[in-house]
Amino acid sequence: MSVKNLSIRIDQELLNKLHVAADYEGRSASSQILIRDCIEASEQAHGKIQPRP
Repeated sequence: MSVKNLSIRIDQELLNKLHVAADYEGRSASSQILIRDCIEASEQAHGKIQPRP
């Protein structure tokens, strides 16, 4: 599996909240589970997502 980078722009307050949530989960901010939650919610609503090759 290759690793891809993703850059996002967020305001300082949201970044601070992300760090708090990540610390609570024992993760770094960059590996926080927010993206996974979004994917899981989408799959629950619309069915399994098939990755593109």
